[in-house]
Amino acid sequence: MIIYGKNPVSELLLNPSSEIEEIFFYGDRSQTSTSEVLKTAKSKGVRISSVSKEELSKLCQSTSHQGIAARIKDFEYHELTDTISQAKEKGEKLLLLILDHLEDPQNLGAIIRTVDVLGAHGVVVPKDRAAPVTPAVVKASAGAVNHVPISRVVNLSVVIRDLKKQGVWIVGADSSSSKSVHEEDFKNLDIALLIGNEGKGLGHKIKSECDFLVSIPQKGKVSSLNASVAAGIMIYEIKRQRMSTLIG
Repeated sequence: MIIYGKNPVSELLLNPSSEIEEIFFYGDRSQTSTSEVLKTAKSKGVRISSVSKEELSKLCQSTSHQGIAARIKDFEYHELTDTISQAKEKGEKLLLLILDHLEDPQNLGAIIRTVDVLGAHGVVVPKDRAAPVTPAVVKASAGAVNHVPISRVVNLSVVIRDLKKQGVWIVGADSSSSKSVHEEDFKNLDIALLIGNEGKGLGHKIKSECDFLVSIPQKGKVSSLNASVAAGIMIYEIKRQRMSTLIG
């Protein structure tokens, strides 16, 4: 897999578990804006190759590479059971994001970045009809994919039912719900938050699996929020309630 962009490549170099096979850049090594990244790569013994701008764009299949890219092994997804175990080991109430066939790589990357910033425990995506982790997702996440456990599963309904058996509450984000996210009490619950497809929202079958549905109060004329923005608002509200309990 080719990862491109200054921040994603920097994050790879900072992550001990990253297996970088080679770094590509264009420009004067000592004067380019990526010079610090290249110095770090050299200190770690990573192979560095100078290429033309056109060659780099072809390699990345994008012109938004910021002059640097890295070749790594294909992205490895996490086992969901490991993510849940890690939350328990920390003594924290679980907060997972389950994405119901989200298709836009930019949305997926933005959600992963938000999960990292706000401290949720992981992201779950389905294998079919959904955006996988690609170079575009890595770049949109600003490298957060290196820090957030991401699980890829065959059947979301099966995963949801299994989570319920473990005492996890399933919360669906649904703009048509009359119950505001601010009205629910999330402080003492293990939660899996479901975010729906960009155009269709939550599928009917998935929605029926939810323990309750919540919406974000809106005053504008636009019918709904972008999926990544909605996810960020809801994650923040859940984390805010939990933090107020700790402070109180």
